[in-house]
Amino acid sequence: MLDLISLVLVVAVKVFKKTTPNGKVTVYLGKRDFIDHVDYCDPVDGVVVVDTEYLKGRKVYSQLVTTYRYGREEDEVMGVKFSKEMVIGQEQVVPLVNSKMELTPVQEKLLKKLGPNAYPFTFNFPEMAPSSVTLQPAEEDQGKPMGVDYSVRTYVAEQEDQKSHKRSSVTLAIKKLQHAPITRGRRLPSSLVSKGFTFSNGKINLEVTLDREIYYHGEKIAANVIVSNNSRKSVRNIRCMVVQHVEITMINSQFSRHVASLESREGCPVTPGASLSKTFYMVPLARNSKDVRGVALDGHLKEDDVNLASSTLVAEGKCPADAIGIVVSYSVRVKLNCGTLGGELVTDVPFKLLHPAEGTVERQRFNAMKKMQSIERHRYENTLYTNEEEDNIVFEDFARLRMNEPE
Repeated sequence: MLDLISLVLVVAVKVFKKTTPNGKVTVYLGKRDFIDHVDYCDPVDGVVVVDTEYLKGRKVYSQLVTTYRYGREEDEVMGVKFSKEMVIGQEQVVPLVNSKMELTPVQEKLLKKLGPNAYPFTFNFPEMAPSSVTLQPAEEDQGKPMGVDYSVRTYVAEQEDQKSHKRSSVTLAIKKLQHAPITRGRRLPSSLVSKGFTFSNGKINLEVTLDREIYYHGEKIAANVIVSNNSRKSVRNIRCMVVQHVEITMINSQFSRHVASLESREGCPVTPGASLSKTFYMVPLARNSKDVRGVALDGHLKEDDVNLASSTLVAEGKCPADAIGIVVSYSVRVKLNCGTLGGELVTDVPFKLLHPAEGTVERQRFNAMKKMQSIERHRYENTLYTNEEEDNIVFEDFARLRMNEPE
């Protein structure tokens, strides 16, 4: 009888890495997406591996940098800049200053695997730091897109404020995102509006109710529409839209974009004295709005990573208007066409669009869907099976930044 050999199957830890052009410094990050849980935010934890003989007395510094671009790069003339870069965290990595740093599990595993020339670093996002958002440019736009982005910049220099050389510096783009709470709540957002007409008795009543307050990216939105016509006018058609509202706080600019829409004449016209009850289904997706300039996206690093920007969440007791960066919100808008003279009856019902929270069944389903899409596109798997715990790390090179990255 054959003996059964039991193997411990360990899911690999995926680690991203990027090396300076001269090959002397390599930066490792356990992830690219860091989640803002409203009451706290994931720390940016990484490891730097350096050729110590190359340093010759110099030091290695690392920075957490955010860039807020609120205008088109091609419109910058006569020294006027429409972007602001801020270093929100800086640390000397080599020689290590904070030897009592509390290490994360990924850092411990990397230090064990990469040897004595590996040094850890950790950054924390400031309170109320904005989420990563990219405003989709038009085809004719040039330069960097508007939005808020983050990066980890590592360089070799003699002093902290010394200008780094491109050969010995490396920049890794990261994202700061927000996820939905564990529970979605039981409140069903709704709106009830009426419209009367000059020289005509009675009104048209419109009631719109959503089936939930928080939706996940890729989910179907169900809007139940009830029309009661107590006027002498007729409702000719109904149009439903998912509207993304964007506020650029730096310049106090606001605008809206339609990210899903449909029009229906079923059950129309709703004649005087009649009523109509109908449920409309819409799925707002970034790929269906890729030609619309100004649509806010979760700051994306890969084409297959693109999602519409999540709703901006703020801590309890704080006003959404106090949030900085680019503030994003969503609503379902329903329009009744009451004819040329009757005009339109319009109402908006707000909701939140977010990623599922970590640890939930919905999050597992969302990750599985993303993984299948990645496998289909790239034809490789991100998991590895091994019986040696210390080797279960998969390294992936960071994709080169889209614009103006040091060579």
